[in-house]
Amino acid sequence: MNKNLWLLALCQGLFLTNNVVFIAINGLVGLQLAPLGWMATLPVMGYVVGGALSTPLVARSQARWGRKVSFQIGLAVAVFSALLCAWAVLSASFWLLCTATVVAGYYSANGQLYRFAAAELAVPAFREKAVSLVLAGGLLGAVAGPNLASATRTLLGVPFAGAYVALMGVALLSMALMSAIRFDALPRPSAPAGTPGGGRSVVQLLREPAFAVAVLGAALGYGVMNLLMAATPLAMQVCGYAFDDAALVLEWHVIGMFAPGFFTGHLIKRLGVLTIMGTGVLLNLACVAVALMGVELHHFTVALFLLGVGWNFLFTGSTTLAMQAYRPEEKDRAQAAINFFVFATMALTSFASGALVTTQGWALLNVGSLIPIIVTGAALAWLALKQRRAAA
Repeated sequence: MNKNLWLLALCQGLFLTNNVVFIAINGLVGLQLAPLGWMATLPVMGYVVGGALSTPLVARSQARWGRKVSFQIGLAVAVFSALLCAWAVLSASFWLLCTATVVAGYYSANGQLYRFAAAELAVPAFREKAVSLVLAGGLLGAVAGPNLASATRTLLGVPFAGAYVALMGVALLSMALMSAIRFDALPRPSAPAGTPGGGRSVVQLLREPAFAVAVLGAALGYGVMNLLMAATPLAMQVCGYAFDDAALVLEWHVIGMFAPGFFTGHLIKRLGVLTIMGTGVLLNLACVAVALMGVELHHFTVALFLLGVGWNFLFTGSTTLAMQAYRPEEKDRAQAAINFFVFATMALTSFASGALVTTQGWALLNVGSLIPIIVTGAALAWLALKQRRAAA
């Protein structure tokens, strides 16, 4: 793997450090500051909504200035938004915290494109492995995120204010690494969709079965993962567990998300993308089964680990499937569409996780997650059957 991919993998790890800290503490800080308990995960939802709203802006900046400048703008926003979060906690302002996480969503919208940038840094034969290996950089976030949140929780006296300040340092470090990455020269801007050389519009892309299933797999795979992950710290607090226990569970969850990155690309090339995505669906079902067995620490740990591996297979597979379905001139449009649907689904599940776990409980939340899991499995089976008939 070349130097640029290693550096991008480190940036991915720092991006996930930010995300894991946000997941670990935003719901708990929200529960402390929110006027009503069911509003606890609104700061989590704000991060996702901010990402969805930023998707078209990021697509324009990527097309206009290229990967590097756009990524650096995102990191500058990360520094500013972390400062706003710390200020919100120190001033006990719930709505400022929600606003700050919406602003932070711009960084998230940029970070979601790291995996596509990885494919562009590699030769065509190595693209699946490049995407997989850069996603594996998230292992840094798996270890650093929960431990950073625990170590800085009481740094400034007010719980978790220090964690947000620490995230400013994480973003600054990522800016330094990003400055050393050499991306390909900026391509000429694409012609408008529907014009000669402009490629297909988003609506036309969604009529392509492979692209539609890739979007569905990415969105629902992320949605199920986010629904259960965002609720876990709250559910564990209700069950009487300490924050360090929740941090340990999240650490194993994120390890499950990104450790398979070292071999998922190889498995996709060997067994096929739909087979790996289908395995991800089965792992999600296993996660729900374990979660419904009880609320001991090992139930949370094993269930969230299986959820992480299932997400990796679904998301890496969806990214690979999507890249097979769109043409180079459709890149920015297609990637923005995928990320928009991912963020929209995550926004819904971020809100639902807090509302459901605080009113209906952990068990019902897991039962409800079966619906999108089954829908994803059905879509994969439909595409596999369609491709088999076309090949016959």
